[in-house]
Amino acid sequence: MVAEFFNVTWSSLSFAIIWECVSFTATYPALSELSIYHCRFQKYESMFLRTLVRADMEVYRVIPSRIAPDPLAWIVSPFSGSNFTAFPLVHRHGPCSPFDDKKLLSLEEILLKDQLRVNYLRRSALKSSAKPQVDDSKASIPAEYGGGEYVITVGYGTPSREQTVTMDTGSDLSWIQCKPCSACYSQQEPIFDPSQSSSYTAIPCNSQDCSQLRSSCSSSCAYGITYGDGSTTSGVYSYDRLTLSPNDVIEDFLFGCGTDNEGLFQDTAGLVGLGRGKRSLVSQTSQVYHSVFSYCLPSTPSSTGFLKLGEPGDASNTVYTRMQTSSNHPSFYFVDLIGISVGGQQLAISPSVFSSRGTIIDSGTTITRLPASAYGALRSAFRSYMSQYPAAPPTRVLDTCYDFSGYETISVPKVALHFDGVTLDLDTSGILRHGCLAFAGYQGGSFGIIGNVQQQTFEVVYDLGNERIGFVPQACS
Repeated sequence: MVAEFFNVTWSSLSFAIIWECVSFTATYPALSELSIYHCRFQKYESMFLRTLVRADMEVYRVIPSRIAPDPLAWIVSPFSGSNFTAFPLVHRHGPCSPFDDKKLLSLEEILLKDQLRVNYLRRSALKSSAKPQVDDSKASIPAEYGGGEYVITVGYGTPSREQTVTMDTGSDLSWIQCKPCSACYSQQEPIFDPSQSSSYTAIPCNSQDCSQLRSSCSSSCAYGITYGDGSTTSGVYSYDRLTLSPNDVIEDFLFGCGTDNEGLFQDTAGLVGLGRGKRSLVSQTSQVYHSVFSYCLPSTPSSTGFLKLGEPGDASNTVYTRMQTSSNHPSFYFVDLIGISVGGQQLAISPSVFSSRGTIIDSGTTITRLPASAYGALRSAFRSYMSQYPAAPPTRVLDTCYDFSGYETISVPKVALHFDGVTLDLDTSGILRHGCLAFAGYQGGSFGIIGNVQQQTFEVVYDLGNERIGFVPQACS
């Protein structure tokens, strides 16, 4: 698979301007018969252009600038084929975002939100196996809180009403805000009104779907979720038509119609759950898409990725590792991380360091968290390769940072993650973030987390039926 990029660069001391043309045949590899070319005029912040590749290092030209995105940035509509449906996946704060507020978060804000999610995941790991009243109380904080903030747009009801929702692989139950609101936050699109949908039905108390939720019930089935930062959503467990694309409509989709929603949800209409549980979008569409979905997270907020339900487009280029399962966390996607390489050399880390508690792959956590001893080995090797650059002050969990001002090029050692049967050579956007090594260590008996920064530019394939997770390199920019 070869992506077609045409870059012309004008640079000065203060900015660089890129005219970039991207063939979406490469960005959306499932489309073998369709090429859509997207050109955009924009300025990039903290951009590295690759100029030379060696066996153990990659050399990048440093282009200092500020983002000034094209206000007419182009967005692809959802599209489908015989065995898949794909959506453009955009950053909540990027120029392709459907939201009016496109202000990028500061590094401090990103890391603070990221820590909220990680803290919740750690607390959930220490909980007993006793079942809560509402199963989905185990659901993680939406991707928005992790700083990843990737959103898609789908349609609810008849007639279909567009709703832009956060994608989250750590949650099962999908939900949107609904009228009449007892407490609703401000969102971009009009709040969904179920009374105006001819296909809407509140789930009755005596139904099997309500009994599986194990929720309280009076006249209709109620749901409620409390997230790790204290944000909450509650309302009526419901059925309605879900429109994924003009050709893909899911009848009687189970979702939460939230009439009391409080917290930091910020403009999105709600959340789409992509976890492993029975109520997730993946499970509810298994007869159509065979319990397979994938996504590619773009390397910058200015780029567009995709979320796809169905088989990966480039099966021959997909490498798989086993999907592990935890009885205490059945909705999470565990993988068997066994090692790390820096500069082409595998570090002396015992695989048992990772396997004692396991490792999850998560769309909502930003920075990858490694056991303290594994992170210490990675940090030491990385610092050795980067010793020619002056250190910069740490920022929260990022303790290995550099000052690249005055450098026209920088040399970055290659970093690879080794899973059972798969070696993942990370894109530089998954190694350095804001001039810092984009990993952090943790103490204690929790699981590790592969964050979304390290997943960027890969198509990550979740094949639940065959219990495997796949990776396709360079699937988006």
